[in-house]
Amino acid sequence: MILTALAACTIGLYAASVEAAPVHGIAMHGEPALPADYTHFPYVNPAVKKGGRIAYGVVGTFDNLNPFILKSMRTTARGMWDPEFGNLVYESLMQRSRDEAFTMYGLLAETVVMDDDRTFIQFNLNPKARWADGEKVTADDVIFSFELLRDKGRTPFNRRLDGVEKMEKVGENSVRFTFNDKADRETPLLIAGYSPILPKHAIDVETFDRTSLSLPVGSGPYQVKAVRPGERIVYERNPDYWAKDLPSKVGFDNYDEISVEYFLQDNSLFEAFKKGEIDLYQEGSPTKWVRNYSFPAIASGDIVKDAVSPKTPSGMFGFVFNTRRPVFQNKELRKALTLVFDFEWVNRSLFENAYKRTQSFWQNSDLSSMGVPADDRERAVAGAALEKIEPDILAGTHLLPTTDGSGRDRKVLRLAMDSFIEAGYAIKGGQMVDANGTPLTFEIMTQNADQEKLALAYQRFLAALGVKAGIRRVDDSQYQSRSQTFDYDVIIKSFPSSLSPGRDQISYWSSTTSDFPGSSNFAGVADLDVDRFIDAMLNARSAEDFRSAVRLHDRMLLSGYYVVPLYHLGEQWVAHSKRIQRPEKTPLYGFQFPVWWDARAQ
Repeated sequence: MILTALAACTIGLYAASVEAAPVHGIAMHGEPALPADYTHFPYVNPAVKKGGRIAYGVVGTFDNLNPFILKSMRTTARGMWDPEFGNLVYESLMQRSRDEAFTMYGLLAETVVMDDDRTFIQFNLNPKARWADGEKVTADDVIFSFELLRDKGRTPFNRRLDGVEKMEKVGENSVRFTFNDKADRETPLLIAGYSPILPKHAIDVETFDRTSLSLPVGSGPYQVKAVRPGERIVYERNPDYWAKDLPSKVGFDNYDEISVEYFLQDNSLFEAFKKGEIDLYQEGSPTKWVRNYSFPAIASGDIVKDAVSPKTPSGMFGFVFNTRRPVFQNKELRKALTLVFDFEWVNRSLFENAYKRTQSFWQNSDLSSMGVPADDRERAVAGAALEKIEPDILAGTHLLPTTDGSGRDRKVLRLAMDSFIEAGYAIKGGQMVDANGTPLTFEIMTQNADQEKLALAYQRFLAALGVKAGIRRVDDSQYQSRSQTFDYDVIIKSFPSSLSPGRDQISYWSSTTSDFPGSSNFAGVADLDVDRFIDAMLNARSAEDFRSAVRLHDRMLLSGYYVVPLYHLGEQWVAHSKRIQRPEKTPLYGFQFPVWWDARAQ
């Protein structure tokens, strides 16, 4: 008995010692690619000389410098907390590497402790971490930030503690989060890298949820220098920035000054770029990329066109059927309406043949089911739901039909007609009607001229089979309101995808969000099997299990025909001043503006 107790005590001490071993980084699956003694991320220029300036341009306005409250969702100042331009003022506990699927490295937290089951995570703060006013970043600041955002922050910041059973200070410099059954294996990484840490000593809790133009105090590399409400915000680099030599920040934050200029329309922004008032312009239109870059600054070489091919999934962009509408609850009908779309005509006639047809939500990655038969892992998770997945999608051989580009390809229209008949429809008197003789009609809601152009093409294809599709273009505010309340028949939406899909899939496809106003479940999907597959993704431990779960999820969505897949670009396009330069290596996720620099400083 004594020996048993002694052995148990020894095991307990051993477990504690294992638990106490801190690490420099954490990955969603597997181990971080960089060792503990790494010196910088592989996609930066570690020898870059800091200096100069850059002017970014955005469409919109702002009346608030607090990006974490509900009132800031559409009017906040860019750059405060920004995935594109960088978190200039506020920082998170860890920094994400954009050259790995989903890995975090130390920032405000020098090291972390996490058990294999991810029942907790402990952040050990870097003793050098400082606020811009010189005050030390403390464990109390961390606890204060999560509690404040829970009580007064906007989504998703106010939901970070949903999966946390207990948050406690450990010693003077550490904070431990113990998780409850609402957490999953992604939860620790969201807390680590997507949750801002705010200064307790510099924030008035009572007024935090009100709009304000007061200059904020953060721990980030920049401070706000000047503000012209609604028009311009200027940031200046803090020469005393505490993390400038940290491995996860070497090669970042290279400008002495960053300005963000606001424009009411994209055309105005582009004209300012042509004149040199803006230094960088991201292009998403293939026709503009081909036709609109012949102005003098291009001819002189003062502005250069730059393109890279990121190694990220395609995502999904397409017409979305609102299955809350009775007519679209018929899957075979959704399939028929999908087959009608003539991608080849659209690509040639509207887009200079610049696009590729999207065939999978994770195309261009090994997470895609395209070209890959379902493996044993997928089949085991799917169980009886295998019957819901179409045989060719299960076999990985499914491809949307290629047309002759005429807009009226008889072979493809015949395929679509077969599905219409299977759905209970027929053409009578030139109209597509159901078994009761009711004509098939619906409305496509659009937001801008580009969407309207796509909708008009689709309308034409549908008319060839007697389907009447109306088009309603609404202004931005009405589009936002109707999107959030699911007040539409068909809508055009984009579903971004990454190499580490997780909780975003709940918002897009889970039954828990199908009737939740403001969610991204635009199709109204409410399928318990889809929920199971999302759960399998979130709780996968190995990279192999995760990949199989995502592929199964992909197959299920494709078999549901919730979206008419349209197209994607194989490249990212950016035009920029020739003095703005970037490292030779492009990371996995493509362009990363925070590691670019001004050549005049070199």
